[in-house]
Amino acid sequence: MSTSDQTASELVRRFPDLHPPFAPQSAVTEAHRCLYCFDAPCTAACPTHIDVPRFIKKIAQGNLRGSALTILDANILGASCSRVCPVDVLCEGACVYHRYNQQPIEIGRLQRHAMDAFWRDGAELPRKSAAGKAGQVACIGAGPASLTCAAELCRRGWSAAVFERKSLPGGLNTYGVAEYKLRSTDSLREIEMIRGLGVEFRFGEEIGAAALSRLERDYQAIFLGVGLGAMHQLGIPGEEHPAVVNALEFIERYKTRGHLSVGRRVAVVGGGNTAIDAARAARRLGAEVVEVVYRRDREHMAAFPFEYEQACQEGVRFRWWTQPIAIHLSADRSRLESLECAAVRHSPDGSLERVGGSEFRMVCDTLIPAIGQSPLLSFLATCRGVQVEHGRVRIDRATGQTANPKYFAGGDCVNGGREVVDAVADGKRSADALAAILEARHA
Repeated sequence: MSTSDQTASELVRRFPDLHPPFAPQSAVTEAHRCLYCFDAPCTAACPTHIDVPRFIKKIAQGNLRGSALTILDANILGASCSRVCPVDVLCEGACVYHRYNQQPIEIGRLQRHAMDAFWRDGAELPRKSAAGKAGQVACIGAGPASLTCAAELCRRGWSAAVFERKSLPGGLNTYGVAEYKLRSTDSLREIEMIRGLGVEFRFGEEIGAAALSRLERDYQAIFLGVGLGAMHQLGIPGEEHPAVVNALEFIERYKTRGHLSVGRRVAVVGGGNTAIDAARAARRLGAEVVEVVYRRDREHMAAFPFEYEQACQEGVRFRWWTQPIAIHLSADRSRLESLECAAVRHSPDGSLERVGGSEFRMVCDTLIPAIGQSPLLSFLATCRGVQVEHGRVRIDRATGQTANPKYFAGGDCVNGGREVVDAVADGKRSADALAAILEARHA
């Protein structure tokens, strides 16, 4: 067995599926529980508005390909979303069974069941229109928003090219989603289906002002799906040490590079879902003690309640009202020894203030900051005529079009960092608008 195969095998062992797939008969049984609601609240709760009763009914009837095509018609990344969507607060959270204090339909696992069958049967996706139309669209970034926009345009017969600075497509689906939710191999397999629609990919493309000028000249429209930029730094002494690794870099290392060692004690700083993902991953990678440091309390965390509860079940500890103030290294600076913290509280004006004399040290081998990402302001400033407000690209919410009519945008650069399914919805909305514009232009 090669080293890469051994690493992949070890990842599977350490990161078993968070929601294991249904056995065939169990899926049919669960599908028959669905009430197939008219004006189903689960469909309304899905940002891409998948016809949930329809795809579930087809599972009950044994028509798995038809079920998958129903999903894909609304959400081209239906396989990824079946694994990473926070269904507890979206479709399953809206299930009518909640009214009767009964277990909601397991919509996410049923969606995965249909999509897994689709992959086994060859993943052939029909186009909605004949290929060969003249309109061309450039999509910058290869994350979910751009992938969706490009795929939907190609399904309608238009040409789309995706420009990505990294060596692999998928954005956070490939690089930044915890392995127990979505494996990189599954993300890349899904993208191969999109490539089969005729989407062109260009990797290693760093888009600057000169490249943008060429794209404006060569393409009829540009879609910005660039996501967010670097993660925020803690701003404390010592954080330049190699043992301090931001959460997205940490997740990327073990997912795509096979870096599986974290040490015995790990500290994670932050209160969002990415912080929880990093903490749970550290536990699965062998850390004996993993502590999440957060400057407020549980009620103020951005992480979903179910993410927090699952982390607690896996042995992750939490320190509330705690703020890092310094990093301490060994005498030879070869390793991290501890994270110095202090207690904080609300001041009379509502801001946070340090509690005097509350300083203490946490022993740790690895420190993982997860305190959010900065917007790509320098890049967005080069996009002629595109307006940015509070770090987000300003768009027409109905079409995704920016103040420059040639530019459209979606995903994290617009919404500030939401779910994969929200990025898919953004990409699809822009594709619909672009297809209408191109049809009128080439009529």
